[in-house]
Amino acid sequence: MPRAAGGMEGRVAERLRGALGPLGFEVHAFKVGWYNAVLQPAFHLPYPDDTLAFVVLSTPSMFEKALKPFVNKEWLKIIRDPVDQCVSHHLSRVKEKFPDQKVDVIFDYEILPSRKPKFLAQTAAHVAGATYYYQRKDVELDPWGKKKIYGVCIHPKYGGWFAIRGLLLFPDIQVPFLEQSAPVDCVSTQEKRIELLEQFNFHWQDGRYRDIIEVKERYSEEQKAYFATPPAERFKLLGLTQEAQRSTFH
Repeated sequence: MPRAAGGMEGRVAERLRGALGPLGFEVHAFKVGWYNAVLQPAFHLPYPDDTLAFVVLSTPSMFEKALKPFVNKEWLKIIRDPVDQCVSHHLSRVKEKFPDQKVDVIFDYEILPSRKPKFLAQTAAHVAGATYYYQRKDVELDPWGKKKIYGVCIHPKYGGWFAIRGLLLFPDIQVPFLEQSAPVDCVSTQEKRIELLEQFNFHWQDGRYRDIIEVKERYSEEQKAYFATPPAERFKLLGLTQEAQRSTFH
């Protein structure tokens, strides 16, 4: 029987932050209904509106605090993208912190048979108040005509130097009274929003869009090099040889 939660959200959040914060992750609570309300039915999460959920972000420190120790310890078990596997490892372990609760995890890289993503990461981060999702509709005088313009989330502390990694859902915890926090509108002028969407859509490789605001922390040079490297070659950067990589497939 799903239980209504008064301070339950706070207790769950505290436990999640205790487990994931030291690893360089952030968690932000939301109700499934907030997410479903702004999306077409094809993208709805199949849970009641008052279900408690959290969006999980990785911050710049995750590379040193979680990824490198994971690779050093688990390198023989790495058979796919090391970051995905590291995130999967830590979010799956979080379930152990809630032995009396059902916890569903959805990762950002998971897709449905229809090839649609299992959840829209930027929408989830926006409704949870974690990051502001800047889209074409946020620009009054649209300069792009018929061009396809993709939106992008900006974090008030890290700008674009973060990633949305997954959702944690608690199907047995209903939070009808959870109050929604609006995300910080940190790119508030029209000129800056146009600049942001221009940089993200047409010059994303140079990463300038990530610094659209003054940030408190950004990726280290080592981390930038890692994410700029084609996935198949990233093993070398982490000190994993191709032989070690190959041996993990047998």
